[in-house]
Amino acid sequence: MAKTTTATGLPKGFRDAGQGWPELARLPHPPHRLPFLGDVLGASRHTPLQDTLRHARALGPVFRRKAFGKEFVFVWGAREVADLADEARFAKHVGLGVANLRPVAGDGLFTAYNQEPNWQLAHDVLAPGFSREAMAGYHPMMLAVAGRLTDHWDRALAAGHAVDVPGDMTKLTLETIARTGFGHDFGSFERTRPHPFVTAMVGTLGYAQRLNTVPAPLARLLLRGAARRNAADIAYLNSTVDDLVARRRTAAGDGDLLDRMLATAHPVTGERLSARNVRRQVITFLVAGHETTSGALSFALHYLSRHPEIAARARAEVDAVWGDAESPGYDQVAKLRYVRRVLDESLRLWPTAPAYAREAVEDTVLAGEHPMRRGAWALVLTAMLHRDPEVWGADAERFDPDRFEPGAVRSRAPHTFKPFGTGARACIGRQFALHEATLVLGLLLRRYTLVPDPAYRLRVTERLTLMPEELRLRLERRQAPVGTGASAAVPGPPSAEPRCPVRRAGD
Repeated sequence: MAKTTTATGLPKGFRDAGQGWPELARLPHPPHRLPFLGDVLGASRHTPLQDTLRHARALGPVFRRKAFGKEFVFVWGAREVADLADEARFAKHVGLGVANLRPVAGDGLFTAYNQEPNWQLAHDVLAPGFSREAMAGYHPMMLAVAGRLTDHWDRALAAGHAVDVPGDMTKLTLETIARTGFGHDFGSFERTRPHPFVTAMVGTLGYAQRLNTVPAPLARLLLRGAARRNAADIAYLNSTVDDLVARRRTAAGDGDLLDRMLATAHPVTGERLSARNVRRQVITFLVAGHETTSGALSFALHYLSRHPEIAARARAEVDAVWGDAESPGYDQVAKLRYVRRVLDESLRLWPTAPAYAREAVEDTVLAGEHPMRRGAWALVLTAMLHRDPEVWGADAERFDPDRFEPGAVRSRAPHTFKPFGTGARACIGRQFALHEATLVLGLLLRRYTLVPDPAYRLRVTERLTLMPEELRLRLERRQAPVGTGASAAVPGPPSAEPRCPVRRAGD
């Protein structure tokens, strides 16, 4: 019989939040609650996150919603989120949305329960794959894939066509993680339609999202056809990865993530990842390693196109730092401090992984006010934390990269910017994603002027991650910068910044 509890004795899977919050009745909820159905009046099945943001503004930093008899507790206040970041009292909770991905990702790094042994084993084996030395080794492959993107955009420009930003960023980030991590080429830029892997991946994410909005007793009946398609999508993802791994077993790679999974023993225990877990880790990296980064790049390009003065300042920095070098070196990417601020500000407004869940590892009181029993959980609403006017000001909805100027960062409390989660279970690949995204933004700003469609209004698609919907941009080719170099001036206020981006402890 399958185990129904974790090694801590806590139950697996979804549990009603009301079981762990003794004073749940104190928490506000939306008006017009219906018996059994709960807070469903006016709710959107397609945009539940944006729906919840609307309620968050009205209900405050800790609130609840009920759907089909199940209570959910949401937290977004800076004080409460900082308390949930205490690793001695709280840990990652594999909530409903993440648990719905376990049929495909199992005990991979993202979906593992805290006490599943393969999480710690895989983390310790793979962490060196994101060291500075490893990242420098990935840089040439990132440049090569970015070159395929710019070739694709040059052809669109020559033909007078707008570019499909989310579609092309998805191709870019899939090829980047596939090549750097696993030595595989999906040929995304040579295809007129998305690679079947992307189609299957989007299908599994969409199915997991639908499971969040359908009552469990009815899901088997209402989603019968979708469940069959999901099973076929999972089978395709598994077979694709199995073929990739089988080829690698016959021909070693160059020390990439897959080599580490297959050949590296744990430095203390000597354990190795099983074949089944290798498959799950590869799928986790291919899905999580490209889906969130493509969204971050897409939102950043949207805001750059809408704010030409910000784009000009970022472009001037690229020209000054990179000069007339044909390709930037690894260390030159980290010197794009303003471009990085553009990326951070995009992730502030639209964190592509827009929430994460935490559970109490002992009976405790959240922020000195809300009692929680051991195992009680809450969903941290990152997208609302990043809009908290007490942290970000009355203009929190405005796009302003200077919010991440070093002095501004130092003035904010810790744990107020959380696009990659928190604590031991924060995203292991965050430095990979930030380097890739900063590099790509620099290359695109250097080469093109981004021209928005005046009629476009930002709409956000939700499939567990966030993505701009139907974002198209027109391009104008820039002339090569003249007289640039390390001494060229960058518009904007002067600053004596440290070498690394400034972050408070805990961020």
